Amino acid sequence: MAEEAGTLMSVLAGRICHQISSVFSKPTSRPPALNVVVEEIAAAAARKGQIFVYGVGREGLMLKALCMRLAHLGLRAHCVFDMTTPPICPTDLLVASAGPGGFATVDAICRVAQSNSARILLLTGQPDQGSSVAYADVVAYVPAQTMADDVNSGGGRGGEPLLPMGSLYEGALFVLFEMVVYRLAEILEESPEAIRSRHTNLE
Repeated sequence: MAEEAGTLMSVLAGRICHQISSVFSKPTSRPPALNVVVEEIAAAAARKGQIFVYGVGREGLMLKALCMRLAHLGLRAHCVFDMTTPPICPTDLLVASAGPGGFATVDAICRVAQSNSARILLLTGQPDQGSSVAYADVVAYVPAQTMADDVNSGGGRGGEPLLPMGSLYEGALFVLFEMVVYRLAEILEESPEAIRSRHTNLE
């Protein structure tokens, strides 16, 4: 029984990981999201700017994970709505996510960043539609299923979606951000020891 359960877990894990990895091999005329995100964050770091992140729901959780690693890289990174978040300025970068192309709260945060002349990077699975796209200085396209196109998407057993709603997009964000951190560590010449030294000891 345990062996059978282990096999099922391995099969499901493999199928899910394959779906996420396939996001990054989809043909597109847009620049790779990895290059876009790395270039924008590296440019913000070069001009001594701060990086702010914002997203809703599970997208927001992925961005908070990115924010943590950016802090470990020695960058001034903040999650919007944290009690200690400073004001955003013209040298700063807002990294926001709107998988389906737009959310009212993402729009509102982008408007504030725009009114303060900050640069706005938007991650989305719907780059040609949605209210949030209009605020972006640059768009990082993550070609994954979101809440905007999860109906009758197939991909699972019996035509059922393997990952519900925006899970594929959210999983792709996590993997993308791990790649971003890896590339930034190389660019910023941050060693594993230096990165680890910035991890909190209050735990």
